[in-house]
Amino acid sequence: MTRSFVFPGLTTRVVFGHGTLSKVPEEIERLGHGRALVLSTPHQADQAQVLAEALGARAAGVFTEAAMHTPVSVTEQALAAYRAAGADCVVALGGGSTTGLGKAIAVHTGADQLVVPTTYAGSEMTDILGETSEGEKVTRRDPSIRPEVVIYDVDLSLGLPVALTMTSALNAIAHAMEGFYAPDRNPVTEALSRDALVSFARALPILRDDPRNAVARAQALYAAWGCSVTLGYVSMALHHKLAHVLGGSFGLPHAETHAVLLPHTTAYNEAAVADLLAPIRDTFGKGSAGAGLWHFARDIGAPLRLADLGLAETDLDRAADIAVKNPYANPREIARSGIRQLLQDAWEGREPA
Repeated sequence: MTRSFVFPGLTTRVVFGHGTLSKVPEEIERLGHGRALVLSTPHQADQAQVLAEALGARAAGVFTEAAMHTPVSVTEQALAAYRAAGADCVVALGGGSTTGLGKAIAVHTGADQLVVPTTYAGSEMTDILGETSEGEKVTRRDPSIRPEVVIYDVDLSLGLPVALTMTSALNAIAHAMEGFYAPDRNPVTEALSRDALVSFARALPILRDDPRNAVARAQALYAAWGCSVTLGYVSMALHHKLAHVLGGSFGLPHAETHAVLLPHTTAYNEAAVADLLAPIRDTFGKGSAGAGLWHFARDIGAPLRLADLGLAETDLDRAADIAVKNPYANPREIARSGIRQLLQDAWEGREPA
């Protein structure tokens, strides 16, 4: 029997293909704007400058200090730059750090956002903003946070380093994983997530060995879009809570943290909802969803240990305490002892039981 569900509908305009970066000027015009502040991280400052030059008079300026976990202090600098430039919209070029900064500017100014993702992390289709201040990451959701336009250009992903390819893809898979058991899941996001899993399972082993394979890059970017849509329309649970704790309170790198946690958070909840996580088990094999993801991550060369990301074993108790203090809704009880063991397993890099 088909269950009841609510699906509010997709509101973000998506432009997907090869060479679609060239569509940015007309999409700004389509939004009714003419003064875009181009955003990036310092690492992608050159790309942001090239884009601003291509925009010509439509570029109000460039701000290249976007940082991981969207620090409030950086947002304040960006807001000052936005206002000083007389901008009326933002173009965020990059991964989750730049997308988050664009969202933060929009929250404070009402600016329309155009996002050009260059990784697979998948925050661009969501209504979620996570901000960090004084060692704590706080997440909020609101329809006004969701970007108006997302331009996916496969060509921009051709030079994505292999390591970041794998970790940001596993970050995206985490969105799909939590979407399968979310209380507000729906057939649209479930179908997109199943398709995304298969696309990633096919594309990532190819990209490990042939990172400029255009067909596999298109598959992976399509999969990232599907996972991002899922995250944008369902509730987050244990996995994202732990990622926010480790990123916001311990400064761990975002995509790598998601990649290491994914098999373990999947296995933790698989004990309660194995039937709902069957698409992951069926896609990656090994008899269980958690084990399948661990073996897949190992095979594509992704990191497996929190210890390798800079987390000390002495931090695990504090991380567990923070994680259970204000837990997200989850299909399995978030018990402190269970979370502490999960973190220990992830710190050591063991295959999930």
